[in-house]
Amino acid sequence: MKLFQQLLLAPAALGLAAPLAATAADLPMASSTASINSYTQQQDLDRFRAWESQNQVTSINQFSEVKPTDWAYQALSNLIERYGCVAGYPNGTFKGGQAMTRFEAAALLNACLDRVTEVTDELQRLINDFQKELSVLKGRVDGLDKRVGKLESTQFSTTTKLQGDTVFVIGANAFGGSQANNFAPAANTGLSPASSNGRNSNRRDIGAAVFNYDLRLNLQTSFTGKDLLYTRLRSGNFVGSPFSPTGNQPGLLALDRAFGSGNSGAAANLNNVVQLDRLYYRFPIGKSFTGLVGPRGRNTEFLAITPFFYKSDLLDFFTLNGAPGTYNKATGAIAGLMWKQNVKKGKPYFAASTSYVATDANSGNTDNTTGNGGGIFGDSSRGSFTTQVGVAAPQWALAFAWRYGQCGQNFRRGSQYANQNEPCTAPAPNTGATTTAYSNNFALTGAWQPKKAGGIVPSLNLGWGYSALAQSNLFRSAAPVVNEPANIGAAQSWTLALQWADAFAKGNSAGMAVGQPQFATSLRNGRTPQDGNFAWEWWYKFKVSDNISITPAIFYLSRPYGQWTQPGQSNNVFGGLVQTQFRF
Repeated sequence: MKLFQQLLLAPAALGLAAPLAATAADLPMASSTASINSYTQQQDLDRFRAWESQNQVTSINQFSEVKPTDWAYQALSNLIERYGCVAGYPNGTFKGGQAMTRFEAAALLNACLDRVTEVTDELQRLINDFQKELSVLKGRVDGLDKRVGKLESTQFSTTTKLQGDTVFVIGANAFGGSQANNFAPAANTGLSPASSNGRNSNRRDIGAAVFNYDLRLNLQTSFTGKDLLYTRLRSGNFVGSPFSPTGNQPGLLALDRAFGSGNSGAAANLNNVVQLDRLYYRFPIGKSFTGLVGPRGRNTEFLAITPFFYKSDLLDFFTLNGAPGTYNKATGAIAGLMWKQNVKKGKPYFAASTSYVATDANSGNTDNTTGNGGGIFGDSSRGSFTTQVGVAAPQWALAFAWRYGQCGQNFRRGSQYANQNEPCTAPAPNTGATTTAYSNNFALTGAWQPKKAGGIVPSLNLGWGYSALAQSNLFRSAAPVVNEPANIGAAQSWTLALQWADAFAKGNSAGMAVGQPQFATSLRNGRTPQDGNFAWEWWYKFKVSDNISITPAIFYLSRPYGQWTQPGQSNNVFGGLVQTQFRF
């Protein structure tokens, strides 16, 4: 018998001489078509076959309401035992007292035809009487079989699912303040005059309204149902955009979805080019542990506790949980281990994770004085070791994290003054600096959200970060000037974020966040830093459908250059955008 015949045509018993039946509303013949369409459209044939087999019975005792005193008990028992063509309902009932249509009777007859070895005169009369209905049903079954065959031959993969996520961004920025483009840094600081680009140069270089996109194609492969081979292809055209600034423009303008900065590709010729963005394998180890390894992963994607409930996906700084020095999105070859306490669903649990990321693990260069070091687990690997411990529940989460960063790693988002790498390059002669650069970064986060969405009370998210640096900037100035990029001894950051779920309408959301990105709090030359800076964002997300959302947003940056802003002068950025997301 073909794949669909048992399911579509035989949900109850073959009542050869008795009116045993079910209503069309209850009978899988009437309802299974919707199930079949659902499963076949999703190409989920395993679930379909499970649905089919679970309703077949092997003993009359499996029917909870059929009793030996029923007048058709013996006939039904014989059909089950002799022919095995009787199917019941998922709730363990037969529903033999209901009426049925001629089509339903024909379906029951057809269910046993392939199993009956001897066609009696009585059975032949039934076949002749139901010939018209049987022909119609056969056409339906053949059509469904062809559809399944086509799906099986053209499906992408039996183990892999493809997911797409694309955003369009239209926006612009306005640059204000009194800082001009005429600052010349002190001698021997290692900086060029362009390093203090202010209002005028920003208007010139990144002042236009822009239309950018970011495309992600996610391939999720599972071989056991519990493991995951994750592959992500990515493309975009944010290189040169004000929302993915490079060089001297404020790095705080960068969006989370701005493909084309940092390791994603800083060269202009990588616009509109598809790249391999992720490739790693995640697998269970026993009941409580999870392992991860791969040539392309990110430390923030392997955390035991999600630090924030705030999910704006707008300014990159506000995706870093208030601690960009710790949650710095280090990306490269990755290996990690995670533990989660086994508890009942909805109960609080403890968890811990640790990971190692080497930015250029594919490179064999061991010269860390050139800034192009590579390999794994070496002094020149530009590695990040990230460890997090915490406790969480559906409504709240508390976490502490620590990241040790080798030279060549960065603090992701901060003032232009504080947002420096732990450099690997050799210092200038007679500066007293060394090439041994590293940092210890710490994060403390807490998050809470209400049980029910749609109220006036938002989720509350707080994060604080601290970084202790060994030789952040390797140059020392002979003349003590205010904006000298002296060695930074320590830096801090913080974020407060609020988000309202189901704001004004189910599926919509709104949010606001404020904080200070990474800013210097201690200088090794003993002077007091003047590196304060602030960032804000406000947004509202419209859910157009399950697959499309539109998010208008505005944001404001105060003193994004930090200590590089001259005394008595100011600089700021006010921006707005509309981000449209398509998911499938």
